[in-house]
Amino acid sequence: MAFVPRFLPLMLFTKREIPEWFNEWMKYVPVSLFTALVVKDIFIDSATYQVMFTQIPEMLASIIVIIVAYRTRSMALSVIIGLLGVFLLSLAIHV
Repeated sequence: MAFVPRFLPLMLFTKREIPEWFNEWMKYVPVSLFTALVVKDIFIDSATYQVMFTQIPEMLASIIVIIVAYRTRSMALSVIIGLLGVFLLSLAIHV
């Protein structure tokens, strides 16, 4: 059943030329989705859907990751630094 939704667009768009404006627009989709997921996880409480500013280690680690990602352009390094940052900052704040 999962095969049809994946195969149908492939069949429809294989022989068509995709407009340039659509390709330009699609460049922003991964960044937008990733940003929405991260912001929701850090700033929105899942139970009450209210904005919160209580997850200090995650906020600080996200700032560090933004700087590392901007300077290095390395996804792997950014993820590793982010995980280490959250771990170390959580230890430091809860001690």
